[in-house]
Order: sequence, then structure tokens, then C-alpha cells
Amino acid sequence: MSTDKKTPETERTPQEQTMRRPVQIAGVTIQPRDASEDASLPLVAAAPAPVPVEGQHCGLVAIVGKPNVGKSTLLNALVGQKISITSRKAQTTRHRITGIRTQGAAQYVFVDTPGFQTIHGTALNKSLNKTVVGAVSDVDLVLFVVEAGSFTTADAKVLALLKPGIPVLLVANKLDNVHRRGDIAPWLREMQERHAFTEFFPMSAKQPKDIERLLGVCEKYLPEQPWFHAEDELTDRSEKFLASEMVREKLFRLTGDELPYTSTVVIDKFEEEAGRTAKRMLRIAATIVVEREGHKAMVIGDKGEKLKRIGTETRVELEKLLDAKVFIELWVKVRSGWADDEARVRSFGYE
Repeated sequence: MSTDKKTPETERTPQEQTMRRPVQIAGVTIQPRDASEDASLPLVAAAPAPVPVEGQHCGLVAIVGKPNVGKSTLLNALVGQKISITSRKAQTTRHRITGIRTQGAAQYVFVDTPGFQTIHGTALNKSLNKTVVGAVSDVDLVLFVVEAGSFTTADAKVLALLKPGIPVLLVANKLDNVHRRGDIAPWLREMQERHAFTEFFPMSAKQPKDIERLLGVCEKYLPEQPWFHAEDELTDRSEKFLASEMVREKLFRLTGDELPYTSTVVIDKFEEEAGRTAKRMLRIAATIVVEREGHKAMVIGDKGEKLKRIGTETRVELEKLLDAKVFIELWVKVRSGWADDEARVRSFGYE
């Protein structure tokens, strides 16, 4: 056993301090460069830090609520572009969707979340709820969306997720469906007793004037700091993701309530080619995953007409959204019980 003492770092000579030990890998010894070799190497510039611009404001705004209260419609209106799918079917949104709106010196980063699931306990629904909880944990403002004049047990469960210390704006959506506006005032007083909302905002997401007023209210809560994204960005989601969502939207809209919401879409191919008559050309292949053979027949339709219509409507919308010529192929496969299988849920892109 050796009794030699190691030289303290402070007692080592400058030359000794620059020496490095060889890297030992099974059967191989890689000698490190010495200081003189390091000095001869070209300098690598560090990534530039964001340059603050005086007066810029930017912040995260979470949009939360129970399923089917109009969160995705609201997000699309706030961004000014369709980036989140909508349908009459509840629980359409499955992912955290970020929408970006830059206006004047303010950049709003809106986060649309799935509706909080209170009925089903599948692996898919647990994943969706995890997404909701994560989205509200670190934001500058929460837009709690409810139907104007209504408050249900499902609304209460979402409200219970909100953490103290984060300002919450009550967005009473679908105001145009309220026939007696005089009923709203007592309802708002009841809502104030349920939670210390910072402000109330009765509105309709379909009214442009309401959207502009809501942006003005949200701006007060954005911290003064550099923008997170480029001025022309609308979302942090990829075009491939948007394609899968668009197929899923048409799937739900054209099959109605007969098709279970657990059906999903997987993109198998997303390739860009140089277009002859268009600036861009995209070739997309996607698989619609259902749980039963009967659902597969429902999606395909008589002589394939339903599947053809889903593909056509998806193509038309994607060409507008992505400014490209789009060719799309759709397939339908049965994967029984996938929504209860955690591994398969993750493999289909859910967190």
C-alpha cells in the first residue's frame, strides 16, 4: 500500500496543472492533447445569447378547461391561424399545443391543453391529464375556460389543479349561447366565491372584437423580457405533427359520435420534394389506428368513399396551412386495446 501523498492543487506548477490524464477505454489508450496543442486550435464561438430589446414583453399563457368548452377554437383565434384541431367530439385535443402571437412589442405564447379527463382511467387519459398538470405549473397567466353561465363537477376538478400564486383569468366562453344576459352577473358573483380570479372575461371566441380585447387583457401579465420565438413563428409544433392532427380532425368530423375518441393517427412518411408547378411538394403517408374491425369498416366506408373524403379534406386544408402541394395516402389498421397499453400510447407520440 503506497503512502505517497498527492500534491495539493495549489502546490502544483502551472505546467503540471495543464497536464491531463490519458483516457482509458478497454484495450485502447487515447493520449490527451497538451496545452500547446490546445492553443493552436481555432476558437469556437459560443452560441449568442438572446439580445434583450427594451420594451419587449413575453410570457406563457395556459388555456385550460374541461373537454369541449372551446379551448382549441380560442387558441386558433388568439393566434390568428388554425394550428389546433376542432370538432364537436369531446376530448379532441390530445397534446400540448403551443400557439404564438406577436403583436407590437408583446409576444404571447399560448399553451392549449387537452380537456382534463374525469370519466375514463385508461393509459391514454392518464397521459392527457399529465399533460394538463404540467402545462399549468410554470406559466405567467392561466385562462380558465368555462361555458358562460355554467359550472359543473368537471369544471371544478380542473379548477382544483390550479396552483396558488399564478393569476387566473376566468374566460366565460360561448356567451352568444346565453339567452338572458341578466343571468350572467349573479353567476359571476358565484364564480368569485369559488376562486380568487384576477379578472372575468365573458366572450365568444368567434367574435374578433372579443379576441382583441382578450389580447389586451393578457398583455398586462406578460413579463418584460426578450421574445422566446421569432416574430413570424406561429407554433413550436412540426409540420409532421400538424399533418397527423389534421387527419384526426377530419376523421372525427366525418365519422361523428359513432367512432370512439380513442382512434388515433400515426404518420408513416413525411417527405418534401422540389415541386414543378409549386414552391413545395409534400408526400405524406398516414395510418389511422382503430380498436375494432367494425370501426375500420366505418372509417373506410362504402367502396372506400369515407376514407377518400377524409384524405381529400385533409389535403385541401394542409395545402392552405403549409403552402405546398400535398399528396397523401391513408391506411386503416386495427390495434385492439392500444389506449390501455402504456408502451403503445408512448409509441404513438403521447407523453
